[in-house]
Amino acid sequence: MNTKPLYFLTLLLYLNGFCQKIDQSKKELNTKETNTQNSSQTNTHQTNRSNHNSSDNLFVDLFLYLSYYAIVGNYELENHLDNELTTYPYADERTGNYGGESQKTTFRLDVENSFLTEKLGSNYSSYGNHFKIKGRVKQYIYGQFDQISLFENYQGKTASLPIYQFNLGYDRLRFKHFNFGFLIGATHVGSTVNKTGVNFGLHVDAFIVKNYSLDTSIHWSNINNQTVRTFDIKGKYHRKNMFFALGYEHLQIASPTYNYLTTGLGFYF
Repeated sequence: MNTKPLYFLTLLLYLNGFCQKIDQSKKELNTKETNTQNSSQTNTHQTNRSNHNSSDNLFVDLFLYLSYYAIVGNYELENHLDNELTTYPYADERTGNYGGESQKTTFRLDVENSFLTEKLGSNYSSYGNHFKIKGRVKQYIYGQFDQISLFENYQGKTASLPIYQFNLGYDRLRFKHFNFGFLIGATHVGSTVNKTGVNFGLHVDAFIVKNYSLDTSIHWSNINNQTVRTFDIKGKYHRKNMFFALGYEHLQIASPTYNYLTTGLGFYF
């Protein structure tokens, strides 16, 4: 029996399914999951809640009090929170984003663009672009916008999927060589999906050796009961008010996952 035609068909189906991840992500994000809770369970839970209102309120007050200092910090006891924003990393010796004594500013615009590549096989390719702009106001807060555009070529066709992230960010730790912060906002998936979900993120910058830094961030979102998560890590080489970046970006959009090598260029204004 000649098994070559069967082998070829199996390989074709495998590659076809493997490479059409964007279409699969769109399909899953457009599928509404049903809620399987029954009404009797809901009523029971409501009754139990009413019996614990007083203790719950005390717990909530304590939680909010502790959360404020965990997220915002204590400006009277934590000296690093007074470190001011620098004009750009390494403008003042080995100082990163915060703590510059002579090179400091009250506003900074960080602009970055990265090209994403994922080689899947002959005649199949996945690639994208990640544009990011961050407006920092002193050392307290910043706004960030990300546009991630994904493309997939297969069988002479091209599928695309745009993702938009709108966030407010706050760096909880602001040391001269290290900063760590939170982001909160919204994620919108465009194309035929056109749905939006709440977004939460974490971000870290580490300035280890002069002119070099490590940058990593992760964003979580839930859209139509499906996970939308982005993670990227990159090394940066800084040269005055510009930098070159090389790294890795991982995305999960519903069940499909995407893995890209990234190359980028950015500027500080």
